[in-house]
Amino acid sequence: MNEVFLIPYQVEEILESSSTVPEGVEMIEAPVLWDRTEKGKNNVIAVIDTGCQIDHPDLKERIIDGKNFTTDYNGDEKNYDDNNGHGTHVSGTIAATENGTGVIGVAPQADLLILKVLTESGRGQMDWIIDAINYAVNWRGADGERVRVISMSLGGPSDTPELHDAVKNAVNSGVSVVCAAGNAGDGRADTNEHSYPGAYNEVIQVGAVNFKRELAEFTNTNNEIDLVAPGVNILSTYLDGKYARLSGTSMATPHISGSLALLINLTEAQFERELTEAEIYAQLISRTIPLGYSKKAEGNGMVSLGLVDKIEDLLGVYTKNWEDVYQRNAEKLKSHS
Repeated sequence: MNEVFLIPYQVEEILESSSTVPEGVEMIEAPVLWDRTEKGKNNVIAVIDTGCQIDHPDLKERIIDGKNFTTDYNGDEKNYDDNNGHGTHVSGTIAATENGTGVIGVAPQADLLILKVLTESGRGQMDWIIDAINYAVNWRGADGERVRVISMSLGGPSDTPELHDAVKNAVNSGVSVVCAAGNAGDGRADTNEHSYPGAYNEVIQVGAVNFKRELAEFTNTNNEIDLVAPGVNILSTYLDGKYARLSGTSMATPHISGSLALLINLTEAQFERELTEAEIYAQLISRTIPLGYSKKAEGNGMVSLGLVDKIEDLLGVYTKNWEDVYQRNAEKLKSHS
């Protein structure tokens, strides 16, 4: 079957240590929701990538399970350690734990199911990807946990029916599928660049912006872009227990995957029931801000997790109990008459 590739990314800097909340996590306002969402606790996010450094100090507590679908490590299914770096970086943005050192992910209490589908060189077979998606949908943890979100920062040029079927099955099973748009952009919104599975309508396709909220020059544009997130100079976990700043739509994608873990906890508590994939998507999109680019470039805009709170504060005057105000004013007038 067709090959799938790691979406190209740029290594900007490798750091021996870190102790900070990454700028991208702050930019999407994830900390605003932490107190009300248990920081994404009890949500499992499947990271379909190059694996993950399983003993990284910021990630080892978050990894619930994993599997290797590649020929790396002589095809040992139980060895899903990262020998590239990309998967470890993505995993950290999603759920690096809060341990007083290192970095903190968007949902630092979410759990990670690590599915290695790309080799050390960043290449993989299409059937590995398909098998991993189906595995994520069917996976159950020791306590009955199931995957709520699939995160994929990979892609290929071919629209493959079997891949599309796997994506549709995941979404129909209640799993949100978040995919990178790709880094083949030419800086023009009037041209289309497609990478699959990102370009499928059923997935949440993520483009990239920088910290100035400017569209990244490399980000793909097409009419299936759903939203954008920080994807330039993103600080996260890296190989050998280190940290790195990387750039690419691959780095934007995990910001959205982690955001979904927070929103699932927030909104399902509010509705007092489990929400469908479409309902969760609607909750995500309601927390986006248009940046002024075309819809083919930014979709619905940049994710802003605190937006609903800001709107509620702004509109508080309209939800005030005006009958009580009327009664108080009437009593004041009566006392002065």
